[in-house]
Amino acid sequence: MQKHRFLLLLLLIGQSTLSAQQIISHTLIGAKTQAQLTAQFGLPFFQYGARYYKVRYTTPDVYGVTDTVSGLLTVPDNAAKVYPRLVYQHGTSSSKNNVPSRYGQPGGGEGDIPVLFAGMGFVTLAPDYLGLGDSRGFHPYVHAASQAWVAQDMLRAFESLQGQINVHTNDQLFITGYSQGGHAAMALHRAVEQDPANEYNVTAAAHLSGPYSIGEVMRDFILADAVYYYPGYIPNTLLSYQTVYGNLFNQISDGFKQPYAALIEQFYAGQINLGDLNDDLVDLLIATEGACRPTRMLNDSLRQVVATNPNHPVNVALRDNNVYQWTPEAPTRIYYCKADDQVPYLNSLLARDTMLSRSALMLGVADLDSTADHGECVAPALTNTLFFFLGYRQIGDVVRTGEPALRDLISVLPNPADQYVQIQSDQDGDLEVYDYNGRLVRQQQVPAGAHRIDLGDWRKGYYLFVFKNKTGTDLETVLVGG
Repeated sequence: MQKHRFLLLLLLIGQSTLSAQQIISHTLIGAKTQAQLTAQFGLPFFQYGARYYKVRYTTPDVYGVTDTVSGLLTVPDNAAKVYPRLVYQHGTSSSKNNVPSRYGQPGGGEGDIPVLFAGMGFVTLAPDYLGLGDSRGFHPYVHAASQAWVAQDMLRAFESLQGQINVHTNDQLFITGYSQGGHAAMALHRAVEQDPANEYNVTAAAHLSGPYSIGEVMRDFILADAVYYYPGYIPNTLLSYQTVYGNLFNQISDGFKQPYAALIEQFYAGQINLGDLNDDLVDLLIATEGACRPTRMLNDSLRQVVATNPNHPVNVALRDNNVYQWTPEAPTRIYYCKADDQVPYLNSLLARDTMLSRSALMLGVADLDSTADHGECVAPALTNTLFFFLGYRQIGDVVRTGEPALRDLISVLPNPADQYVQIQSDQDGDLEVYDYNGRLVRQQQVPAGAHRIDLGDWRKGYYLFVFKNKTGTDLETVLVGG
């Protein structure tokens, strides 16, 4: 017995040593110029081009065993500047390779968004999550803890990589993500701010259309027998938590009826991907039940006990992955669209009410478009997030003897503004102003010196002031009516 304990101790020590956050490899997979980004996104205010890398690094899996995971790293192309870091948490992947690190490959996912942020002056880290990309095993979907630690470990691993790729960062850290990524971003934000080691300080965070209340809003929505055309999320979630906690059911047929269980078993075995599973389940539910009501996939006994017993392992696991019951300290935004057809907007309202009841002082929550569904909400959510972050972003020069310090081309004051703003510049230039939906609302030449702009008929919200001259491009985010 003592010998066995000694061997177990050695094994655990070995795993702890191996699980340090180490870069395994980094590969430059592409680059885009400022002009190429402008053409691709149709946005005229990029300040940089972008380089992007596939990064492989180590992190623990859900059992504490070291795994090699992957992610996408995007950096602005001007190595003479010092940039903030930004973590982008991606949405639900339809397959193992539908992840940021496969950007540019067929079926790759969500690499455009980290590249966009790099072109706006953010060194952006986009982890693939456990079980996706290069990581082994089944993906622990909407598992709050692993979504947080995989991102934290990418931040730690990145520190040893900066010199090798000639990029410099400051202490700023921004966090955002959409859909599953909204849940993952809030999990990361909470983990960073509640870390007793105080390893990182969040500058600002924006959580976008996420299922923050897995244990209440999402649970009640599914049990309500609603028509819902994304039934694949349900087995994906329950299989995830079965993988992590191991006590939800003994086999898939204990949780799901036939003929649905057979399809779900194929998915769990890796024979079909999540996109195929969802499409097949929609067709099967309509054919079998007359409508796509996903709760009817569940065995009646499981559905009944989950509905009535708050201490059932399913309910315990669901609540364990809530991410809204805490108080953010950094400036935080929660953006959603009321007509979301995948993630009920009540997730955002519950997060808002709970955080405000816990005295969150720098929290803003907004319905960006009450008629937009989940896909249509992406653009306004990201635009608002970008403008929000630009209000806090700091970029400096790499310190070299004899070089002048970085100076802003313009200043826009007051900020927040109500009746007017005053533009101050040392040089003539062209000014463009965009609203929080990315629409051009003003365009004019601005002479050197001070120039006043009245705001009497401007709607409340963030505006991006883009000033261009022969020296370069400067961006200022102004909150009107704040």
